[in-house]
Amino acid sequence: MGDNLESKNIQIQIEDITKNITNTNNDISLLHSRAQLYTKIQRHSNAINDYLTILKLDPSDKEAKVKLDMLRTIVRYTNTNIYASPNTNMDPWME
Repeated sequence: MGDNLESKNIQIQIEDITKNITNTNNDISLLHSRAQLYTKIQRHSNAINDYLTILKLDPSDKEAKVKLDMLRTIVRYTNTNIYASPNTNMDPWME
């Protein structure tokens, strides 16, 4: 029950931050905050979109680059179908 309440609180925070982002014309610190909240509730595609927006605004943002890389790895492994190929180690000589 606590997880559900926490998830609702996070969703409310996301909505508030989204309103502020709209009013402040893509404030980078707000985008970081929202991306972290999206990550916390495992809405990785939304977090990835925020980090991509951050990198469009500031291509030198190292935190966004690192977190984007991490999320892409999570999504890649989450969406891997282990039954599609017996080569689960992705060894090139076994294909």
